[in-house]
Amino acid sequence: MIKTKIIATLGPACAETGIIEAMIDNGVDVFRLNFSHGMLDEHEKLLETLHAARSGRHQMTAVLGDLCGPKIRTGSIEPEGQMLQAGDKVCITPGNQTGTAHSFGTNYDFFNQDVQIGHRIFIDDGQITLNVVGQDGENLICEVVDGGPLYSHKGINLPDTMIRKPSITEFDWECVDWAIERDLDFLALSFVRSANEIKQLKEYIHKAGSDIKVIAKIETPQALAHLEPIVDASDAVLVARGDLGVEMDLAEVPLIQKRITKMCRDYGKPAIVATQMLQSMIQSPTATRAEVSDVANAIMDFTDAVMLSGETAVGKYPVKAAQTIERIARVTEAYLDKLDSTHPRSITTDELLLTAAMARSVGQIVEDIDAKLVAVWSQSGSSARFLSKTRIDVPILALSSDERSCRQMCLHYGVIPCCQPIPEDISQFTSLVDKLILDNNWAQAGDMIILMPGQPISSAGTTNSIHIHKVKT
Repeated sequence: MIKTKIIATLGPACAETGIIEAMIDNGVDVFRLNFSHGMLDEHEKLLETLHAARSGRHQMTAVLGDLCGPKIRTGSIEPEGQMLQAGDKVCITPGNQTGTAHSFGTNYDFFNQDVQIGHRIFIDDGQITLNVVGQDGENLICEVVDGGPLYSHKGINLPDTMIRKPSITEFDWECVDWAIERDLDFLALSFVRSANEIKQLKEYIHKAGSDIKVIAKIETPQALAHLEPIVDASDAVLVARGDLGVEMDLAEVPLIQKRITKMCRDYGKPAIVATQMLQSMIQSPTATRAEVSDVANAIMDFTDAVMLSGETAVGKYPVKAAQTIERIARVTEAYLDKLDSTHPRSITTDELLLTAAMARSVGQIVEDIDAKLVAVWSQSGSSARFLSKTRIDVPILALSSDERSCRQMCLHYGVIPCCQPIPEDISQFTSLVDKLILDNNWAQAGDMIILMPGQPISSAGTTNSIHIHKVKT
């Protein structure tokens, strides 16, 4: 197995059971539903297909719903693809009325109030750059800095503007309710600007009686200004390099990625690197050398997961994309396992300080006795998470009787989640681990492993002992 987790986006290219089964067999751990594309009834069909594919596989997989957030877009343009040239003047008006390339609307009602003279406007992932030079009533007058063809309903980024639109839109709340009803495992919140937005979503989920984990997508300068409290409030963090590369200086994105993944290590939170990981494989059966280097460097930055978007959702080669990223991870991890400095320390809350300290100690014991595997009873997933963040060189078998906790552990680097009934005692736990290891050929009889059963086993947050054990038949 590889330790890096693979997230794949569902879409028309992988809407068949057989394709999803092949993706699972090639290392995909989490499947993403992107609510920015398609209607909820379309996502319902994809989810049903996923459930059918998962029913025939013993691997645990999870489902992530990605909320749209307050995406600002251009209105309708007629005719499509009109060219804007540097130096042209453009008029932008709030409202979705049909316009031309030189006078068009947006879907954001407060556009002319929030955007000020001197602010930059990026359209279509930064393909077009405008600078606001004046205002005439409700109209903003802009000058084209970088031109290009303009199309309807393309995304608008406002890096200099503090917009009043909430991070969670009315449609997002519909998606949240839909996700809760269908027992999804994660929700990713787009365009996060503060920790309060994460807390608001978590509170709503909790009141609904769900324990869906919340992932913060970092894609704005405002999020970077409040990064530490956002990471602290989140269950995981996603480096959304697409919008980051538009809103920030493109040259800064690799450094921002390293900053975010390091802070996730410090706080013991899973980190996900996304956007254009294998972009060329949307059309090509092979990745570029630069893409391979990008994925490998993300893994060397200690990311927990790498995410495929269009590569699997609409690309021609969804299974090959999964195979490619799995191969890159396998080779990169083999290199990292040979290094001496791959066990980063993570900080944690006082109530889990003992668990975190034990997790760090396990890495050293693994090296000293050449252990083949670590087995932990992790009812809520916290112990597995801390073990994961220490970057132990061997797989972590994490057992729990809670199926959702097992699915959510699919996001943790190096963790093999396994749903099992609660053992009566440590002896039964040990026998269960031996059987699982031998049945799956994870180790051989006589190999040394480390057990972390916790006492009592069924309680969350009680991983309080380390046992060295020789696998028995």
